[in-house]
Amino acid sequence: MKVYFLRRLLLVPLTVLGVTFLVFAITRVMPGSPLERELQAAAAGATEGGGGGGGSGKSGALSEEQVEAFEREYLYDKNVGVAYLTWLGFYPRERLYSEAEFKPATKGEQVSEETIGGSFVEDPKSEVLISLAGTGRPVVAKRDGETLLWARYAERTKPRSDWQDVTEDGWELRYETAAERFEAHLKREKGETKRTVDNYLPRAILFKSRISGLVQGDMGKSSVFGEPVSDLILSRMPVALYFGILTTILTYGICLPLGILKAIKHRTPLDNISSVFIFVGYAVPGFALGALLLVYVGASRPIFPMVGLVSQDFESMSAFSQIKDLAWHTVLPLLSYVVGSFAFMTMMMKNNLMDNLAADYVRTAVAKGVSFNRAVFRHAFRNSFIPIATSLGSLITMIVGGSLLIETVFDIQGFGLLQFRAITGPDQMLIMGTLTVASFLMIMGNILSDIIVALIDPRVKFQ
Repeated sequence: MKVYFLRRLLLVPLTVLGVTFLVFAITRVMPGSPLERELQAAAAGATEGGGGGGGSGKSGALSEEQVEAFEREYLYDKNVGVAYLTWLGFYPRERLYSEAEFKPATKGEQVSEETIGGSFVEDPKSEVLISLAGTGRPVVAKRDGETLLWARYAERTKPRSDWQDVTEDGWELRYETAAERFEAHLKREKGETKRTVDNYLPRAILFKSRISGLVQGDMGKSSVFGEPVSDLILSRMPVALYFGILTTILTYGICLPLGILKAIKHRTPLDNISSVFIFVGYAVPGFALGALLLVYVGASRPIFPMVGLVSQDFESMSAFSQIKDLAWHTVLPLLSYVVGSFAFMTMMMKNNLMDNLAADYVRTAVAKGVSFNRAVFRHAFRNSFIPIATSLGSLITMIVGGSLLIETVFDIQGFGLLQFRAITGPDQMLIMGTLTVASFLMIMGNILSDIIVALIDPRVKFQ
């Protein structure tokens, strides 16, 4: 059995990779990418302001450089395989991206000091002045045909022969031809453009490579919230864990004893009356109950707070007042969380226990002199708990995942609402981040369920 679970654990990374790659590929082709959203917003802004992109086709009011920056940030400048490896953290990203175009003088044109980069550039046809991203430090790059020979820090106090090469500080060089830039533009605009290759100039590019991805704890930057995805997920975890743990404690702490009691007191007034309330609770969705509670005990009769998890002046309260305020805000959402699972778990416990109480091994135990209570709790309960144990592993996903509809009704910033906003954005980096967490927890939950079942029922042998 140990070998079986070891194999299951070894398959976890491969399963997560398969799920994340599939979703990553789908998000690359689905409409509404971060770049498309920015282009649409820029085009709308340009239309309202009476401006336009000035011949940039679909790029609206965004410049070519801004569009390229968005593509680099969200990995749309790479093919699916390379982009996925970059997101994982196995392929380097280009950071501190700096570039400048070579602008050779045409016939009859007077080259000014500003055009050639002041006193730093001697030959404007083969040299260009670049301002380094982050520091603004001037760098002169020299080419020979379509090859960058060198790029050096420009210093007025030193002769050119003593200028330091930027590659000594980890900078990398790349030369991009006009044809390559035009080809990237055609791909971006899907062939619909008024531009030609003559609209582009060759350029020198300086950048620093940095491996930063999922493996290194970097899930990228959210295009909707403008914050790191890992920070967004971590900020929602306390809320998800708070409601998830409370829901689990209440559900199992009440439903299991109640299910046992209903099985023992079957067809008694206690069983019949509790069944009415249980089936009513089972028939009412959690979000619908939440809406009703908001109307009747939140708005009509302001007994409980309507939205949020704490009051606005929560930080200024004393410790006891903070606990009281948090508990008061928790009542309505928590009732909405537990209503569905409460009814389901109670009836499952009752039905399983009744089936086992009617089994031959329980009647035999009682006939041999075992007390009824011992037969129930030492024999029947253990077998009745096995079907429930198969779902215990999924509690991990439920605890962290929360409920989208309930969080929406009560305006609680939990993990479920974050997933919803990632999809409706759509926010590719946030989708990938939340999906990675959810898929990993689901897989580990399934493994945990098998372990729990094997511990409870020694007859189960996983091979």
